[in-house]
Amino acid sequence: METWYYEVVSIDGDYANLKRIDIESDDLKLVARALLPAEIYEGCKLRYELLQYYME
Repeated sequence: METWYYEVVSIDGDYANLKRIDIESDDLKLVARALLPAEIYEGCKLRYELLQYYME
């Protein structure tokens, strides 16, 4: 089981741009907000584990 950590960089309508923070990367991942916790905001931290995102 792998666990990855992200930061919400921006929210644009039904999508959010996430940046991986547990490794060195400048790539952004576009994720549908329906897959993310409802209470996310720009700058919050997320944990991705077992195909789900959790607020940190």
